[in-house]
Amino acid sequence: MVRVTSTNRRGVLRASAGLVAGGAFAAGCGTGRPAPPPAPASASPTTASPAARPATAPAPRAYPGLPAQITHGPRTRPQVALTFHGQGDPALAHSLFTEAERRGARLTVLAVGTWLDEHPDLAHRILDGGHDLGNHTQRHISVNAMSEADARREITDCAERLRRLTGSIGTWFRPSRAPTATPLVTRLAHAAGYPHVLSYDVDSLDYTRPGAAAVTRTVLDTVRNGSVVSLHLGYPDTVAALPDLLTELGRRGLRAVTTTELLS
Repeated sequence: MVRVTSTNRRGVLRASAGLVAGGAFAAGCGTGRPAPPPAPASASPTTASPAARPATAPAPRAYPGLPAQITHGPRTRPQVALTFHGQGDPALAHSLFTEAERRGARLTVLAVGTWLDEHPDLAHRILDGGHDLGNHTQRHISVNAMSEADARREITDCAERLRRLTGSIGTWFRPSRAPTATPLVTRLAHAAGYPHVLSYDVDSLDYTRPGAAAVTRTVLDTVRNGSVVSLHLGYPDTVAALPDLLTELGRRGLRAVTTTELLS
């Protein structure tokens, strides 16, 4: 059984204190429990966002032979992609990125547009850490249930924020509130510039707040070569689970890489 160390617990308690002061946890993308609507952005995109960096951030790319919706990478290489639905308390996000980088892991963050409006510096932080950055819709509501016009706007509004902040619309698109996209949303994402929709084959269920040991155990029970793992920023359990999760993956010879590297 994986053990959460006292050091990890102290770090989570410190991060949690900031989270309680700052507001509620980010809502998960699972379909099994309802979540409150996201808070509106604290400022308009024009005033909240710093100047965009040069157009050097990686752009989406097509992977010939792979399906429109990707759930995993090659099963022949000992690599996995830890992918994070991007919203929630930025202090927890910074702690998670720092721990991953300290251990040589690279992550994939699918960012919510309103989160980028409120914390535009995080787009640069993610890229500067060597991680993938992608699109998780503008407001993190059920994009599959929207009309065509509204779903298109959810995708393109987030893409525009990413472009303004980084010079790119991001490397990936993942639908909000669902593990896979409908044919309509898949088509709209493709039209917005994303050749593939990024799904996953391992769900950590961290948004149910089961405790760090349970998050780690759930992932390790099903992860294998090429897996794409769904996790969330904004949950103390996830931050606490990361050190032991990376340690156990390493013991199995599995390296945590960006989704781009996983598929390259």
